Amino acid sequence: MDPEAEYNNRARVPGSGAIIAGWAGRAAAFRARRPPEVLAYGPGPREAMDLFLPDGPPRGAALLVHGGYWQALGREWGSHWAGGLLAHGVAVALPSHDLCPGATLAGIGAQLEAAAGALHRRLGMPLLATGHSAGGHLAACLLARMPCVAAALPISGVFFLEPLLDTSVNRALGLDAAAARAASPALWPAPCKPLHAAVGGAESNEFLRQSREFAAAWDGTWEALPGLDHFTVLEPLEDPAHPLVRRAAMLAWQACAGLRIA
Repeated sequence: MDPEAEYNNRARVPGSGAIIAGWAGRAAAFRARRPPEVLAYGPGPREAMDLFLPDGPPRGAALLVHGGYWQALGREWGSHWAGGLLAHGVAVALPSHDLCPGATLAGIGAQLEAAAGALHRRLGMPLLATGHSAGGHLAACLLARMPCVAAALPISGVFFLEPLLDTSVNRALGLDAAAARAASPALWPAPCKPLHAAVGGAESNEFLRQSREFAAAWDGTWEALPGLDHFTVLEPLEDPAHPLVRRAAMLAWQACAGLRIA
């Protein structure tokens, strides 16, 4: 197994740069149509989230964390991903956080905990944590650590961090083996809360393995979405009728109602 080939998704997916560049335009157009409430969760310039509220009282709430391997992007790249859940009456907040190497994984985790707490106080309901790639890792961490996070749906997440040690990703992270294990939610005690992991069916064997083994470790469920790669796997979030969005909405609704999902 070549870790660099398995985890360097920008190199692995042809046209990935154009896909990512397209996110910014689609996100800006979405914000123009539906301006968010900006909710600060800390004093730093990146410690804020864009909160999109549905028409009518929210039936649930989701914190949606961007990817970028903890070292790139921000909330302004993904506003359009809120569209599917908003149509189901779910409020969606997209937080930014500080980036490596200026920040540590522990520091970023603490920021997201502050963001989840601020969103919970703002809306007064339990949360669904979701996110893409590194955001999927952070969503899993929130499920384990935050009582206000009642369910999680990570998308193409990284839950075992040791395979990243010998890749270019780790240049900014600066992890050693002990730190990678400590930051791997798959190695933590399962939180006994609802978990569903999704991953693109056209992703690398390692990304498929990560979701499959993490879901098994935490007694959750998982699925591979046919034909989707590490970047196109986000496209379903814009479609209210897509089964992934319907599942996420159900998790958010039932989290809000305080129900345990079978």
